[in-house]
Amino acid sequence: MFRNIKHTYSNLNISGGLGFLFLICSFLLVDSVSAQQVSARIDSTTIKIGEQIKYQIEVQSNPEDLVVFPEGNTFSPLEIVESLEVDTLREKGNYKLLKEYFLTQFDSGKYVIPRQEVLIESSSFYTDSIPVEVNDVVVDTTKQKLYPIKPSVEVPPGFSIPEWLWWLIGILLIAGLVAFLIIRKKKKDAEEFELPPYEEAMAELQKLDNAHYLEKREIKEYYSQLSFAVRKYLDRKIYDHGLERTTGELILYLEEQKSQGKLNLTNETIRDFEKILKRADLAKFARSKPDVITAKEDRSKTQHIIDDLRASVPEPTEEELLQDEAFRQEQARKRKKRRIIIGIAAGVLIIIMGVTALIATKGYTYVVDTYLGHPTKELLEGEWISSEYGNPSVAVTTPEVLVRGEIEMPQDVEQMMVGSETFMYGSLLSNFYVTLSTIKFQGEVKFDAQKAIDGIYTNLEAQGARNIIMKQEDFTTVNGTEGTKIFGTLEAENPVTGESIPNEYEILNFAEKGGFEQIMVIYNENDQYAKEITQRIINSVEINNLNE
Repeated sequence: MFRNIKHTYSNLNISGGLGFLFLICSFLLVDSVSAQQVSARIDSTTIKIGEQIKYQIEVQSNPEDLVVFPEGNTFSPLEIVESLEVDTLREKGNYKLLKEYFLTQFDSGKYVIPRQEVLIESSSFYTDSIPVEVNDVVVDTTKQKLYPIKPSVEVPPGFSIPEWLWWLIGILLIAGLVAFLIIRKKKKDAEEFELPPYEEAMAELQKLDNAHYLEKREIKEYYSQLSFAVRKYLDRKIYDHGLERTTGELILYLEEQKSQGKLNLTNETIRDFEKILKRADLAKFARSKPDVITAKEDRSKTQHIIDDLRASVPEPTEEELLQDEAFRQEQARKRKKRRIIIGIAAGVLIIIMGVTALIATKGYTYVVDTYLGHPTKELLEGEWISSEYGNPSVAVTTPEVLVRGEIEMPQDVEQMMVGSETFMYGSLLSNFYVTLSTIKFQGEVKFDAQKAIDGIYTNLEAQGARNIIMKQEDFTTVNGTEGTKIFGTLEAENPVTGESIPNEYEILNFAEKGGFEQIMVIYNENDQYAKEITQRIINSVEINNLNE
């Protein structure tokens, strides 16, 4: 290649610098074009049903190029059994990529592996389409022994957790949560129950006596509990800051209340209370240790102080008692409301966690389609029906029975035919639309099948289809009848909302002596379930002998 470019350069008589630049650019151009080459081959063009074909795509590219090989259902009507990893070989500074697929088909007939698109950077390269013939497995019944048909045997299903069990587990979890909240409520109510102020103060003093702090010489703990008992009573009954105020502040408050006539206390009671609180402060913060006799006297005086405080407070009026009862009821109502809210929030949280786990394991689409429902998924998983329609009859398997309908025929076609029949399910605006039409002609007329196929475009437009993209290829049914398959995409406009609905369609056309048959399926472009239904219907079509 260098010699050819150099020879060309010398013939053109280009000056030294410009000629060298032309030489380099020419070499790079040739090298770049030759570096990006795509080819495909198979190991056999004829196989038996169920055998595998090794399909290889070879790509020559530059090292820095990004290459994307085809994946998914691009090999239809053949099925992918296995897709191997890409092998990479380095040759003369470039890469040679080899991608292998194993394909198969379980129905006999002649098929074509369609062109495959390979992306190299932002450019598309296509392989050639390759014909493949799938033959039946011929059994010689003269040599093969025949045996009677054995009765059916029930095969136990594999282990799987039934759906109702998941629901039962969810209900049990919610019931367990409710039971936990009820038990927790009862415990909390028991904890929230309080003795009246005076009884609680006496219980605190009794607890102090049972602790035997003086025998253990734990003076700090003794005075802490002693002062807490009287402060707590004062806090609940007389002064709601009794636990947090200092000794001086409490004594000043009691003196003010006494001078205002609100508390009927003696000066001796106030002075005793002051001495006890000061000794408690010294014991707690200055590590002072009064003698045991003084401590016991303070215990006795504390009980008298509580009695005097109790006697000094006037009895609440009936109105005050009613206000207190209303307040307690309001507090109880708020607590009950709060517990209900917590219970509902916990239940919602459990449901959200369950749904999140399902989405994480099964996927969002599966969860929505399974639990909220999907029309075509229900069709796919429902009970399918095999039946024959029209004359000449067409055998096909569909998720629902096709209902007899009518489709207008061109006048020239009506003059040639003995009769026609049409069967359908759904409509062009529904998720899934199927029509099956058969025409019986008078004797051996020359029917232009290509003209009928061309009329499909006009027929679809008459039903409201727009932006129709049409492709055509040969098709062979499972019983060997050859016909034409029309497929592509179209848009159907909703007459109410004006919304454009993207659809795909597949139409089978068969024309032989005496008749014409057509099977048309239209479905939403992004509906995976509808695609599976379509393939199952198309693959089940059988045309009866039109010569009979």
